[in-house]
Amino acid sequence: MLLVTNASAAQLDPQKTRVYIDHAWDTLTRAMDDCSALRDSKVTTHSVLYLPADMPSSPGLAGVVKHCNVDVRVLPQVIGKLGDFSPAVLSKQGLLYLPHPYVVPGGFFNEMYGWDSYFIVLGLIADHREAMARGMVDNALFEVQHYGAVLNANRTYYLTRSQPPFLGAMIRAVLDDPASFKDKAEARAWLAHAYPLAVRDYSTWTRKEHLAGDTGLARYYDYGGPTPVLEMQDSDYLRGVIAWLIAHPSDDPGYLVKASEHPDDAEATRLKVTSCDVRASKVCAGAWANGYRLSADYYLGDRAMRESGFDTTFRVGPFGGSTHQYATVDLNSLLYRYERDLHDFAAQLGNDVDAKRWTAAAVVRKAAIDKYLWRADKGMYMDYDVVTGKPSDYHFVSTYYPLWAGVASQLQAKALRGNLGIFERKGGLQMSDRNSGAQWDAPFGWAPTNWLAIAGLDAYGFHDDARRIAREFTGTIDRSLADDGTIREKYNMVSGNADVKISAGYKDNVIGFGWSNGVYLKLQQLLNEAPSEH
Repeated sequence: MLLVTNASAAQLDPQKTRVYIDHAWDTLTRAMDDCSALRDSKVTTHSVLYLPADMPSSPGLAGVVKHCNVDVRVLPQVIGKLGDFSPAVLSKQGLLYLPHPYVVPGGFFNEMYGWDSYFIVLGLIADHREAMARGMVDNALFEVQHYGAVLNANRTYYLTRSQPPFLGAMIRAVLDDPASFKDKAEARAWLAHAYPLAVRDYSTWTRKEHLAGDTGLARYYDYGGPTPVLEMQDSDYLRGVIAWLIAHPSDDPGYLVKASEHPDDAEATRLKVTSCDVRASKVCAGAWANGYRLSADYYLGDRAMRESGFDTTFRVGPFGGSTHQYATVDLNSLLYRYERDLHDFAAQLGNDVDAKRWTAAAVVRKAAIDKYLWRADKGMYMDYDVVTGKPSDYHFVSTYYPLWAGVASQLQAKALRGNLGIFERKGGLQMSDRNSGAQWDAPFGWAPTNWLAIAGLDAYGFHDDARRIAREFTGTIDRSLADDGTIREKYNMVSGNADVKISAGYKDNVIGFGWSNGVYLKLQQLLNEAPSEH
């Protein structure tokens, strides 16, 4: 294991990091009456704020309309579940109304994101900002009630997909914090409201579109169809994917489709089936390079990759283009934890029938995880390709999610601990052991995956490992902040700083940054408390 040296550790100043985070919570807070919440660098049109169709007015917005020069509209239909409504029919994309203030990640991520919010909520609770934390969970519940599920984020172009399912864990985090409610009666009333909405959100992942074949496991899936995502403003990214595939023909899973740059009507009709609709999407039309376009199946996988949050990695095909083919360790671990949380919520509410149902669902999922995702020969959990019927050989740090979820046996946990060397570097845990050039691969590491692995190791009694890695990752944040005065979206685990150079996909290292702030506070909390007995 590579450790931070005493010399470099002595230069770090956690207090400066703490001051930065204190200030960042305020700079990253948004609300509907805040003009800065409307800004969206991903879509350069006049600001539009959309209200749910079943909530056609909201007090206090009249002033916002005038002050922020925003167009307030009502969505054209009630949305019961993801896929009920296609945002492509809207003449303008815009911000989706949420009732409470929220913390955004930072930079061009200027909205409330699905999985980011869990780690932000943990940090807010650790920092005694309970009202903001509870408000963010209430916003997530509002999304389920009015937009069909917890969304990728509260923009209209995200109405076709969710993100990794952390709503149950968010609810639990608030319930477990005594300062979140004035008394037990208020907490119970809040849970009675939250529980059925959480059940509805969970059901997103058990619909047929999200089923991973007949494995009994789930997959990521976006309901937008085989076309570029609406928030993509030009074709540069897609042309980059084509260029990479042309340069690496042996690694092309079949994403490339021979086609004209300017197809005639007959070819355009064929491309609607084999690729995407060049007549309907300017981005699709421009996604051509050196005689090739991308397959319809690639576009489905690309959308699923964005729901996974791992945009992008090569663990499920180049640029994540086969994400929809896989039952992934991360998603199914999260759903197991969701089922266990829903059991506990039902039991607290005295709903024994539901509690038994959730216990049974968790038992079935655990059996499927052990059958399809556990690799005894590797001592790791690995993703499963339901199309080929074969497990992946790609080492990915999500192998530690089952520890956080509590799905692993003690023997499995011990085997996972023995494989830390695959991922652990000077700055913490890197995403994989493959340097693909993508941001969710080696040598890069991220706050959420480091936290889930560390919390999981600690929960299984590997306290020394958990605290060692916690010191490594907090040291990386401290070191980077000393270098440039900021906290970043992601870090280089080999160098233990923010020296991040991406060659495949997204190249920015955004400043902010919500989940890095939250995880830093949780790791410091872990380091300052005595290990609990397992």
